[in-house]
Amino acid sequence: MSQGNTIKEWVKTIIISIIIAFIITTFIRPTLVKGYSMYPTIDEYDYLIINRIPYIADEPDYGDIVVFKTNQLTIDGSEKDLIKRVIGLPGDIIEIEKGVVYRNGKALDEPYIYGGSTPGELDPTVVEEGKLFVMGDNRPNSLDSRDERVGEVPMSSIQGKVMVRLFPFSKIGTIE
Repeated sequence: MSQGNTIKEWVKTIIISIIIAFIITTFIRPTLVKGYSMYPTIDEYDYLIINRIPYIADEPDYGDIVVFKTNQLTIDGSEKDLIKRVIGLPGDIIEIEKGVVYRNGKALDEPYIYGGSTPGELDPTVVEEGKLFVMGDNRPNSLDSRDERVGEVPMSSIQGKVMVRLFPFSKIGTIE
């Protein structure tokens, strides 16, 4: 092989690598969990992969675990990302009564929540168009749509869907 062909192969390999890296970083994002709001489904310091592809052509669905931007600030002054489960879609009526979450008048079966019930009460609330009602699985320790500091989450704030846990290695796999 001539030196010219070798250089062409190297350039081709580098360009393909750059394109693949761009595609991966555009649609897939790693994130480190800080906090216990999604316990027992997700623990603090779990390292997760967030997939942006599902919401390019479709919208979040009930039970999806999503990462979204908030107006809350981190210590360094940047916008804080939160991770929560989708409970209500636009037009749904969400209510919390005696530890039970109701969607459109029907009690939700939520075997994933810590402690088995949801503290507090919430009068029937209609989820606004273009927004989601989200809650953490650790309901006593979750800043979520029940709190006015978070409220309903605009679809435009959604960063992606949690797909895979990479760390700890003993729990590696998909997140349901």
